[in-house]
Amino acid sequence: QVQLVESGGGLVQPGGSLRLSCAASGFTLAHYAIGWFRQAPGKEREGISCISSKDGDTYYADSVKGRFTISTDSAKNRVYLQMNSLKPEDTAVYYCAADFDVQNMGPTFLQTVLASKTAYWGQGTQVTVSS
Repeated sequence: QVQLVESGGGLVQPGGSLRLSCAASGFTLAHYAIGWFRQAPGKEREGISCISSKDGDTYYADSVKGRFTISTDSAKNRVYLQMNSLKPEDTAVYYCAADFDVQNMGPTFLQTVLASKTAYWGQGTQVTVSS
């Protein structure tokens, strides 16, 4: 079956680091663009980063730019999100999603994924940043 599974979340102190993993099965991520999203309780799901499989182009929201890094490992059919210098406001459930790679990486692509009924979504992994 086609699915995405996130892992790597957990509880960390402010300033700490985590690496999230998004594992794909039933399809190859090399043919898609991949985005990372997060949702805190009572808030809308927001796109924070994405990467194109065809040209490697990346995008980061201002809230995570300089602290998070998105990358892919084609051999393992995985996408990663390295999160450094974590802040309490980073606390959320983090999701990965894959959709057709048909536009430039940026907020427009992330919004397209959020509105799409055909994109593949994982079930999310909890990240909690607290002392």
